[in-house]
Amino acid sequence: MGTWLSEREQRLVAGAEEASAATPIPTQIVSNGEYLPPPQSATQRKVEARINELADANAGRLGLNRRQFLRTGCGMAAAFVAMNEIYGNVFQVNPAEARQPEITKARAEGLAGQFIFDVQTHFVRDDFDHKGLLDLAKYASEHWNPKLKEEGVGSLGRYKFQNYVKEVFYDSDTSLALLSGAPFDDPTWWFLSNEQMAKARELINGFAGSRRLLSHALITPNQKGWMDEVDKAIAVHKPDSWKGYTIGDPLNPSKYPWRLDDEKVMYPFYDKAVKAGITTICIHKGLLPPDYEKSYAGVWEYATAADIGKAAKDWPQMNFVMYHACLRPAFERPDQAWSEFEQTGRIRWATDLAEIPQKFGVTNVYAELGTAFANSAVAHPKFCAALVGTLIKGMGADHVLWGTDSVWYGSPQWQIEAMRRLEIPEDMQKKYGFPALGHATSATKQLIFSANATRMYNIKLKAASNTRMPAYSEDGLAALKKEYALAAREPSNLRYGYVRTE
Repeated sequence: MGTWLSEREQRLVAGAEEASAATPIPTQIVSNGEYLPPPQSATQRKVEARINELADANAGRLGLNRRQFLRTGCGMAAAFVAMNEIYGNVFQVNPAEARQPEITKARAEGLAGQFIFDVQTHFVRDDFDHKGLLDLAKYASEHWNPKLKEEGVGSLGRYKFQNYVKEVFYDSDTSLALLSGAPFDDPTWWFLSNEQMAKARELINGFAGSRRLLSHALITPNQKGWMDEVDKAIAVHKPDSWKGYTIGDPLNPSKYPWRLDDEKVMYPFYDKAVKAGITTICIHKGLLPPDYEKSYAGVWEYATAADIGKAAKDWPQMNFVMYHACLRPAFERPDQAWSEFEQTGRIRWATDLAEIPQKFGVTNVYAELGTAFANSAVAHPKFCAALVGTLIKGMGADHVLWGTDSVWYGSPQWQIEAMRRLEIPEDMQKKYGFPALGHATSATKQLIFSANATRMYNIKLKAASNTRMPAYSEDGLAALKKEYALAAREPSNLRYGYVRTE
């Protein structure tokens, strides 16, 4: 797996802004340029066609064209109706929602106070100018879609601060977000430095007048001077939690892989973190390509769940949050993973994570859903239900955290809606012992959407109900969002990145 896309891979993809259908929910997997996305499957093509059929059937009676319809609440409902028709009843949706705006409006108003805490979001710094990524964007505008150059969407602007704020806080129901980063062996590839993440937090919260953004500090064990950077983060940046990649570099086999249970390398760090009161560490796990044993030879084992249990048992003062829920498949259709699950009842690496609390007798290990949820909800909703069910069954609903990996996939609103509507089919509940997820604001979903993370990060909700926070609904960001809504906001339904072409 090379750094970003190779020349051969570039010829197989196109800009997602124009090449993917402007449906409310993606109908094929989108890459941010870090990996080659799989082609749209025949089933995904059926979903896309059915969404368009429903749009054409319902748009006219509302005085809209197809594109306008797909940007409405009815359009979002139509997407879930289509997915249920093709994949089976996995999403809770009334077909009337796709025809009657008053129903979707009432539903939206009823969910307006739901508190959503997204614990994995990203943007890139303004001066990010690594030629590999910029050349890819330039190539896209010159060879795939000339309009990208005219419209400016062929640049990194779609991944930067201004669009991040729009997509996360204005175009979605996200109330609070955690800003994350990614380390690379080559520091010029870092999306944001620890200082920049802290400054972004200060800027957003200063404007809003409330705590709207939390931030990570990245750790790079085994690299020269990494503990000095930890000391600096504690003294100067004061992160809300830590972020690390046990495989070292997220894109290539790294010179600096490490294990969570390395007593010489990591235990002194945990001691510093506990003494500083910054006791949550978020770890990138899973998400390796199908040929991981070859392409990540020598380091792939660092991406598994093998090092979590001992570290968690030895350090009960720490919270260990596994990003992507340790799900092995990376940006490929989970058809094979679903087949394996049907045969064995297990999901590679994710089931290992879910079994840690019982095997090690710990309560300080958590699963986060970023990217794992996004791609499975799009590519195989039943597998998505199996993943969420596996995590809840093994770890408890109070140990699963909501994250979207935005803005790599555009506004997180479609993911929020998918989670609100997701239900584990009854036959799967009975066969595998999975609990029901319930309605959009069920206790289970509210734990996942926010309550688990607000407890972890000591966020005090001032109202009696844990789904409302008046301070947030009245702050500076909320005031601008109201003006934005009054200005006839329409979601773009854009995805940012690249999709496979035929």
